[in-house]
Amino acid sequence: MFFLRKKLVPLMVLVMAIFIFAACSSEDESSGASNSSSGSTLTTILERGELVCGVNDNLTGFGVVNSAGEFEGFDIDFCKAVAAAILGDSSKVEYVPLTASARFEALAANEIDLLIRNTTWTASRDRDLGNDFTVPTFYDGQGMMVKASSGYDSIESMAGTTVCVLQGTTTELNLDDRFATNGIPYTPLTFETNDPLQAAYEEGRCDGWTTDKSGLASKRAGFSNPNDHVVLAETLSKEPLGPLTRDNDSEFYDVVQWVVFGMMQAEESGISSSNVSSMASSPSDPGMARLLGVGFDGGEAPDFSFGIEADFMQNVISQVGNYGEVYDRHLVPLGLTREGSLNAQWTDGGLIYAPPFR
Repeated sequence: MFFLRKKLVPLMVLVMAIFIFAACSSEDESSGASNSSSGSTLTTILERGELVCGVNDNLTGFGVVNSAGEFEGFDIDFCKAVAAAILGDSSKVEYVPLTASARFEALAANEIDLLIRNTTWTASRDRDLGNDFTVPTFYDGQGMMVKASSGYDSIESMAGTTVCVLQGTTTELNLDDRFATNGIPYTPLTFETNDPLQAAYEEGRCDGWTTDKSGLASKRAGFSNPNDHVVLAETLSKEPLGPLTRDNDSEFYDVVQWVVFGMMQAEESGISSSNVSSMASSPSDPGMARLLGVGFDGGEAPDFSFGIEADFMQNVISQVGNYGEVYDRHLVPLGLTREGSLNAQWTDGGLIYAPPFR
């Protein structure tokens, strides 16, 4: 019996060792698969062959579905620009319409790669939500729209009114800051989406409609009689709007950031969708050559190590346009002219400014 035990003990130890080794190997394999699936968003997009972009589908000028069933707008064009940079084709985008209250959760849950949906950059969103904001694409401010017949000509004159606002937005917080903290009584009427909010405003269930002034301009332009509605002069807040990526995803973040900067620099350098090919074949200076990913005067083409083709901005500009082209295409028709605004180029007193491509 003793002899048998002596034989069994080493055998049991050997079996346990094999079991532990197998478990560790399995764990390592599982861990490797997990790391692969949770890797860079840029890698995921390249492997998938498509960018998944969270957008608005009900804000004329910024993000809307047109009569042909296609997405179009200022924000939509920046989704296209990122796809053109990464995949070489601006059409390789899946658009995911999101409400204001659902947008951050969708990004955090990896349901989308990128959020470009008239979203304001704030400290709490930057800190608490696990997001990274790139450079703003549009500098906005919150306003108030009322019916011209109402007689309201200022926020102070709106004491005791009901105001329509989207819930879960900085707009809702700014509204309370302006009214409640200044002792102006009011009643907020909140909605998750714009359609029921607009219906309530048109039906007279609220006396005013507050959101970003760009959004009010968009909605006012869509009314059958725009002059029946007035956007009050006061600006209630600063609302820098731009793309969001997830935290700790620097490779993809850098691509999105420099696509936006590249579109701004292209406008400043006079490079447009109509002349980008000729500019690339014969750049007038080293800065232009670097932007377009080509050599200058016989030199080598730059490599910014973004993980995509060095000439990515050529695809962006040829297929989507420079910043000014995108702005003029979608926002000028709403009356949102750039002259004298923060969205003018820095050389014209605005904030549209790109760091050097160097």
